[in-house]
Amino acid sequence: MTINVLIVDDSAVVRQVLTEQLSSIPGLKVMGAARDPLFARKLMETQWPDVIVLDIEMPRMDGLTFLRQLMAERPTPVIICSTLTEQGAAITLQALSAGAVDIIAKPKIGLRQFLEDSKTLLGDAVKAAAQARLDQVSVELRAKPVMTPTPKLSADAVLAERSATPIAGLTERVVAIGTSTGGTQALEYVLTRLPRTTPGIVIVQHMPGQFTAAFAARLNQLCPIEVREARPGDRVIPGLALIAPGTDHLLLRRSGAQYRVEVRGGPLVSRHRPSVDVLFRSTAQAAGPNAVGIIMTGMGDDGARGLLEMHQAGALTIAQDEQSCVVYGMPKEAVKLGAVDAVVSLSAIPEIVAQAPTRLAYKRLQGTSGPG
Repeated sequence: MTINVLIVDDSAVVRQVLTEQLSSIPGLKVMGAARDPLFARKLMETQWPDVIVLDIEMPRMDGLTFLRQLMAERPTPVIICSTLTEQGAAITLQALSAGAVDIIAKPKIGLRQFLEDSKTLLGDAVKAAAQARLDQVSVELRAKPVMTPTPKLSADAVLAERSATPIAGLTERVVAIGTSTGGTQALEYVLTRLPRTTPGIVIVQHMPGQFTAAFAARLNQLCPIEVREARPGDRVIPGLALIAPGTDHLLLRRSGAQYRVEVRGGPLVSRHRPSVDVLFRSTAQAAGPNAVGIIMTGMGDDGARGLLEMHQAGALTIAQDEQSCVVYGMPKEAVKLGAVDAVVSLSAIPEIVAQAPTRLAYKRLQGTSGPG
């Protein structure tokens, strides 16, 4: 099946290079390239695209306005092609909240070379976006949170050094979450519904490094709990969610009776840095049965093997179901590996995170002994 792509960008260089790169990938066809949304509309009158690659800053109509119109009229997978500026990051996050499924971060300098070197990344992003099921999940994602923000509580290459063995009697719980395509909206849905008593949370969301701090700051404004980008040595405490920087791996470590995070570079794992596999594997080592692992919407298989290790270490392991995923890739792979205790809808995840039950307690509550 051919995926029809529409490029909307006011840069002639971007339009030319994206057209060349995407057209050379089997299964992709660039149906047109427009310099702004008004020209794009004319192209869409004759054929509706499967995926739109959309710039933010354009003449006559900006990309964010166009995106919101699309989502209200006919939800269509959109990849934002945004510059790496602080202002661009803030607007891009608004676009993700409005329904865009992914980001391509383009530099202001060396743009042509970057796009030419990023052919695989571009192709994977478009193929993942084409699988997005926006109509199926829009109602759940757009449901209003049941809480309002309140003052926050104050204050193997990658895993070469094994964390201390989990303490059998340690009762402090920790929740590890991994997600990718569609995850920004899903995380907003979950985190805005958590009370300040929620156990400490560590998160990997696949996202360009220039956007994770702004993403965490935006969630912090919306959520009752505190949300921020992780820093080396941060304690994992109740009422706090730490999001991996987009350029580094995030690992959970145990220090005595406390959990702390390690932020480090290293090779790509499962084609990603940060990698969900790295976070989950380190959580299995540091917390064992005191952890809950949750794998959510995303393309590929990052996190599946790490979740299996968490499962084998006695942690409760959860996968988001196909019906509520924008892209049912990562959860599907985890289920295939036998890494999952339960498959649940997005709407069920906030309660699981807030309670962070043990595997045995969760199965007793559900009256079940297997996934489903």
